[in-house]
Amino acid sequence: MILSRYNLKNIHSAGLDVPDEKLFDLPEKVLQFGTGILLRGLPDYFIDKANRNGIFNGRIVVIKSTNTGDSAAFDKQDGLYTLCVRGLENGEKKQENIINSSISRVLSASSQWEQILDCAHNMHMKVIISNTTEVGIQLVHEDIRKHPPVSFPGKLLAFLYARYNAFAGSQESGMVIVPTELIVDNGKKLESIVLELAHLNGLEDGFIQWLEGSNHFCSSLVDRIVPGRPDRAMQTTLQSELGYEDNLLIISEVYRLWAIEGGEEVKKVLSFAQADSGVVIEPEIELHRELKLRLLNGTHTLSCGLCFLAGSTTVRDAMEDESLSSFIADLMQNEIAPSIPYPIAPQLAKDFCVKVLDRFRNPQIQHQWSAITTQYSSKMKMRILPVLLKHYEQYEHAPELIVLGFAAYLYFMKAVKNDDGKFYGELNGKEYLINDDMAELFMNRWKKHPSELVQEVMRDNDFWGADLHALPGFSNAVLEKLNMIIEKGAKGSVEFVQSKKVFA
Repeated sequence: MILSRYNLKNIHSAGLDVPDEKLFDLPEKVLQFGTGILLRGLPDYFIDKANRNGIFNGRIVVIKSTNTGDSAAFDKQDGLYTLCVRGLENGEKKQENIINSSISRVLSASSQWEQILDCAHNMHMKVIISNTTEVGIQLVHEDIRKHPPVSFPGKLLAFLYARYNAFAGSQESGMVIVPTELIVDNGKKLESIVLELAHLNGLEDGFIQWLEGSNHFCSSLVDRIVPGRPDRAMQTTLQSELGYEDNLLIISEVYRLWAIEGGEEVKKVLSFAQADSGVVIEPEIELHRELKLRLLNGTHTLSCGLCFLAGSTTVRDAMEDESLSSFIADLMQNEIAPSIPYPIAPQLAKDFCVKVLDRFRNPQIQHQWSAITTQYSSKMKMRILPVLLKHYEQYEHAPELIVLGFAAYLYFMKAVKNDDGKFYGELNGKEYLINDDMAELFMNRWKKHPSELVQEVMRDNDFWGADLHALPGFSNAVLEKLNMIIEKGAKGSVEFVQSKKVFA
């Protein structure tokens, strides 16, 4: 039995949230660019939850922007899909199985553009959401009168122009536009591109004024791990338990956050926020960005090379190892948290750390350390350097665990093979890929003595934008830990450091 609206009456699995028939009659209020798993696992989850609670009362028209794949699965299942939530919350296991009914229909931009533009005439339509990848928010010089325009900003502008004309530029016809692409200030960047594209297309001043004055482009931050469709074995198990076939089934962790920049007008339109504390609408969301960037992403970055070199494959593996899990927790809570370069209440940082550690322990999420090392150097610069500099502002001594993570980064970057532009390191006789734009530079650096290597890295002002050698004791501390890794191995180094580490 395939999941569909017709078959809902035949689904009676225990612990499964099945949508009420009345939800299918709700008006379409949201235009969503993207069919991806992140959108279905986070924004669509919130909207569906609100609908069930009689709060938002609106469904989503999903726009399939690319030519890859098709929407047949959505059509066959009437837009329904199952979200299986698995993980830990406050240290306790939690799971939910939800049939999401928030999607009304899926339209293809390439073949159904006129139907998409028809949505601009729907007064109930008040929200636009997107996740077109970071590459999607780019300025493409194009005629937005094409059917359809090539770029996402072009498609968005064409829709907004159609809406302006449909309602004669009325104030109340404006939209709340919330991009979720992983770009800082994504809303502001999208707005600037749309405005520039409007000028390039010679659109009238009245439209420009409406675009700027009646619409809200809201920057946002999304945070939820949604690995996607489970492997074949888990898919079979879940479908057996649920009692139906679902080709759109996805899994997510319990933790969820959608931080949106906006004021009272935005809150009024995005009323689904009332249904779940995971939606945060505030005039400023930098706090949420810093917490995620430093405590989650920063901990990942400083741990990935060390844990990989210590023989750990996934984040979950490391959390089951006493010395590695101790290192990760101490690093996050006692060195990164106090040095976040943004004013954050200590209790707020502490609470966030607890949630992150729960996420790291999630048995359903197989996050590979090797994947986290991708573009290792740029991540160290963006995520770790500001924390390191802030630490020195406060304490003026080398932070031992950050130092060990930095030393492991240097050792991981020791390429021993260049295979047609792909660089490989070696661990226990096996090669591993160094997927980093600076891999070739590090291969040359490692031809020198470790002391020279460390000095060269520390004095690379062009890359770091700072002289790390000027930080008191940092170069010597990194060299000491690098030699320790060379002599004792990564695992032995972690065990040694953690055995003598005492935090106040």
